[in-house]
Amino acid sequence: MSDVDRAKAFYVDRLGFRLDADFAVNDGYRVIQVTPPGSECSIIFGAGVSESAPGTLRGLHLVVTDIEKAVTELAERGVAVDGPFQDATGVFHHAGTTDRVAGAHPERRSYGSFAAFDDPDGNSWFLQEITQRAPGR
Repeated sequence: MSDVDRAKAFYVDRLGFRLDADFAVNDGYRVIQVTPPGSECSIIFGAGVSESAPGTLRGLHLVVTDIEKAVTELAERGVAVDGPFQDATGVFHHAGTTDRVAGAHPERRSYGSFAAFDDPDGNSWFLQEITQRAPGR
């Protein structure tokens, strides 16, 4: 993250993620852990926790049970969201914006509807609607 406090404000205040930890160990090492609402998976970011350059993470996914509700909630929180959309192939989604078709999957098939947004550094996230897991998952 290019600005840890800005990232923390985005994820906690803007997105509504729960703040689990904020450990400022020293000048070059700070660990922030946040958890999306309703999730048991957390996200860690900060200073000195990754060798990746700010804004280079692409294709991170958050699973939601109602894509339209999630898009509305994010927009109400001031987040620029692209979607919902589906892929022209109906399978998953392509990298970037290739073959996006506006609107949720017409049958609201699990794994078939998406939305996308970027954090302040330009790291890109996808929301994926899953209401029923595929067998064995």
